[in-house]
Amino acid sequence: MSAGPVTVSAPAKLNLFLRVLARESDGYHSLETLFCLVSLADTVVASSREERGVSIEVEGADVGPPEQNLAVRAAALVLEATGHRFGVHLRLTKRIPVRAGLGGGSSDAAAALHAVNALANGAVPRHELLQFGARLGSDVPFFVTGAPLALAWGRGERLFRLPPLPVAPALLMTPPVGIDTREAYGWVDAARRPDSRRGALALDLDALSRWGDIGRMAGNDFESPAFERTPGLRAAFEALAGTHPLVCRMSGSGSTLFAVYRSARDRDDARLMLGRKHGRVEAVETLDSERS
Repeated sequence: MSAGPVTVSAPAKLNLFLRVLARESDGYHSLETLFCLVSLADTVVASSREERGVSIEVEGADVGPPEQNLAVRAAALVLEATGHRFGVHLRLTKRIPVRAGLGGGSSDAAAALHAVNALANGAVPRHELLQFGARLGSDVPFFVTGAPLALAWGRGERLFRLPPLPVAPALLMTPPVGIDTREAYGWVDAARRPDSRRGALALDLDALSRWGDIGRMAGNDFESPAFERTPGLRAAFEALAGTHPLVCRMSGSGSTLFAVYRSARDRDDARLMLGRKHGRVEAVETLDSERS
């Protein structure tokens, strides 16, 4: 057992595009998405203790009861796999908005998997950590890989790592409204005809290496129904798109919107112009290397 404590950064993600595909017989939906890491990050600190089980303290946000917390469940999976030789205390510092489509809870879970495994001297091999991630949630396997850019299919468990895009300045705009993911899938289903089929889409590796091309193919199937039901979200998106970014979309099932710019000056000018009329606005950068 490592002496610890172990500190792991848990970065947020953007969905540069997100297509909701078929609804499976078990009620879950298949997805096709392009994940990208950004510099906004939570921090997970794991410390070993003699008392068995997992405890957690959280600062920065209300994330609900400990037994429902993905980081706690992740830590418990590693402890179970390593024979419950010790207990773990997690200290989670939240900076990523909750219920915003940025994957904060999933990233915290991946960070907990790595941190507790480090306390166990790496006893759980990487491929097993990925399986744990898939059990915990759709976005978790991506965060477990640490890849700054990846295509994902299915429920996020099928991943193809890509060379990172050039680092780019970006804004995250989080309106004061949260969107329940389960409800958002219901909106997508309600908006579709039962016999509708998705159009063809060719994913070209070269096109996935340039922000201009990403901007042309970017899209999110959750946007239209979310904007229809939350007018404030549509107004926020229109204001953000009006700052002329390279890419402007909603991330995940929302409610955070993001814009990627040509330069830091363009990004900073846009931030000043937007103010706080439509919610919290944060300046970040996309990542081109793994976070540790």
